[in-house]
Amino acid sequence: MAKVYLFIIVTLAFPIMAAAQDKDTLIIADSVGNIVIGARPDSAGIIRVDTVEQKKHSPRKAATLSAIFPGLGQIYNKKYWKLPIVYAAVGIPVALYFDNKTWYDRTRYALAVVSSPNPSPDSVNAVHAKLRYLVDNKAENSLLGYRNEFRKNMDYSILFTLLFWGLNIVDATVDAHLKGFDVSDDLRVQIKPALLPGNVPGLTLAFNIGRNKPKTISSNHGLW
Repeated sequence: MAKVYLFIIVTLAFPIMAAAQDKDTLIIADSVGNIVIGARPDSAGIIRVDTVEQKKHSPRKAATLSAIFPGLGQIYNKKYWKLPIVYAAVGIPVALYFDNKTWYDRTRYALAVVSSPNPSPDSVNAVHAKLRYLVDNKAENSLLGYRNEFRKNMDYSILFTLLFWGLNIVDATVDAHLKGFDVSDDLRVQIKPALLPGNVPGLTLAFNIGRNKPKTISSNHGLW
């Protein structure tokens, strides 16, 4: 059972880690290193500009939907190919829980029959066929060991269900954050001289990143 859980963890975690690469920074410098474009000005006066426009796609909504029911966040992000992974990751521990719960109840009943001083024939006949041999031979210790094992498996199933449910939320949230990021190789930048207000010479930078609209940034970090 532990190997099954480990396989599910690796299968679900790999797409999350692959999607977590940060692609929203573009840095450009001139020949003397005067101009760098990224997100916002820092203490050194370097110009940093966000290359991605404000996204309407809501990570909070994706997380909420995934918390309500696994897979809803992936549907919201239009990552339909992840649904089988999510449903397998959450569904397998749930199915194992109910299977172990069934056998836990059967074993507990068989243990009660063995512990009874004078069990009735009807009580013995109600024991599951796979446990009848242990009841007939009064194997109380074996039944007790099986019961405890099924109980432990139930606890593990609950733990892994919660774990995979949480990973499903994390996956949907990360995908929603990266939804507006362009991952194509279509990067175009134009650097042109310009005369800024106050007759200050500088540069005009216009760049386009994939699906994003071109942005123009002027700088008076002059080269003259």
